[in-house]
Amino acid sequence: MTDDLLKYPVGTFTAPASYTPEDLRKWTKTIKEFPGKLRHAIVNLNEKQLDTPYRTGGWTIRQVVHHCADSHMNSLLRFKWALTEDNPTIKPYEEADWALLPDYRMPVESSLKILEGLHLHWGALLDSFGEDEWRRTFTHPATGKTMQLKTALALYAWHSKHHLGHVTQALKLINH
Repeated sequence: MTDDLLKYPVGTFTAPASYTPEDLRKWTKTIKEFPGKLRHAIVNLNEKQLDTPYRTGGWTIRQVVHHCADSHMNSLLRFKWALTEDNPTIKPYEEADWALLPDYRMPVESSLKILEGLHLHWGALLDSFGEDEWRRTFTHPATGKTMQLKTALALYAWHSKHHLGHVTQALKLINH
């Protein structure tokens, strides 16, 4: 398997050219289902198995789970800022540095619980959206790009599948 396929098991993210209500429903469903799918994928793993990287030089399953909690927490905040402020500039974070912090060595249960609660809130928020909310925006200071919430939803639905793909890849290594 190529390094790119290991890094991007579901391919790289490309923002859609257009958005249908069905796309938004499908991506919202992905957001709602992600915590359960992640929990189901790792429920039978022991602590040593959780420290299996999905590829050489890649994060461990444990780091992926903690990263998803941090990343999705940041995303939900970005959605809320965009809904309550006029095109806010978001705060980026150094995800690779966060993955080296001591809490990324903790058991994964706390991050699974964060994801479950966070995604319940996020799903309820997304279900309430009309076209005006989907068009709300935020700006990323590192790129200077403005992103609509419907694009952010597509990105985080991809992000969920992306990291679930990493876990699936690591499980293949464990079960080999």
